[in-house]
Amino acid sequence: MAVQQTQALPPQYVEDLQKDYGKQLTATTAAPLDTSKFAPQVAAQDAAQTSAYNLATGQGIGAFQPYITQAGSYDTAAAGLSGPQAYQQFQSPYQQDIIDATLAEYDTQAAAGMTGIGQQAAMSGNLGGGREGVMRSQYQNKSDMNRALLQSGLLQQGFTQSNQLANQAFNQQMQLGQNQQGLAGLVPGLYGQDIGTLQAAGAGQQAQSQAVLDAQREQNRLEAYEPYERLGYQGQGIASIASGAPGQYQSTVTPNPSPLQTALGIATVGGGLMGNYGDFLRGRNTT
Repeated sequence: MAVQQTQALPPQYVEDLQKDYGKQLTATTAAPLDTSKFAPQVAAQDAAQTSAYNLATGQGIGAFQPYITQAGSYDTAAAGLSGPQAYQQFQSPYQQDIIDATLAEYDTQAAAGMTGIGQQAAMSGNLGGGREGVMRSQYQNKSDMNRALLQSGLLQQGFTQSNQLANQAFNQQMQLGQNQQGLAGLVPGLYGQDIGTLQAAGAGQQAQSQAVLDAQREQNRLEAYEPYERLGYQGQGIASIASGAPGQYQSTVTPNPSPLQTALGIATVGGGLMGNYGDFLRGRNTT
């Protein structure tokens, strides 16, 4: 007994659509995708970032050392201006000449006074007598005492002046040393500010370049997947027609983060890094 088989075939136009779809699908998927066109790329550092790096690793590292060294030399010079003999280098080279000339003038005046005693003795008839000898002895003792006081006063005056000059020079050297140490502490902070400014400016430019690369990559990816998207949409349509039920197409291409989101993300990360770097430099300055 012959078996009768009943087969419900789709309309001819559906079969034609399915055959055409199969040919397109085979042709489209035969060639592999060139993924290099939409591979992720990283924007190169901006020139400002490079400058910041060179500044940090070049001049910035140990930039305070010359000031520390100079401060040490000032401290060494100050040490040579202290002690009991420090005043000697500030004595006037003419001090002894002044003392000698002053004492010589004093001796001249003293000799004139001694001559006057002889004249008084001659006029009173005591020349060569005991009274004249007593007068001469008293005069000489007083003259010698005054001469010693004069000499000591001149010496004391020279010492006081020299000691004041030595003390002034000592304070100046110490102040210079302190100023250099202050500069040594200030330099890293100033370098840090320059580095931070360059980094921030460079990060913004790098973010812009990265956004351009991401936009180009997204465009290339969408262009590469466009035939597959089109075939997917067509296949869904054919299936809905064949089943008689309306269908909805769901894209298989997941969108990447927008270029703006990427740029903002890079800028945020860059700003955070620079904040940490500035804190690190300020921490070094205070230790």
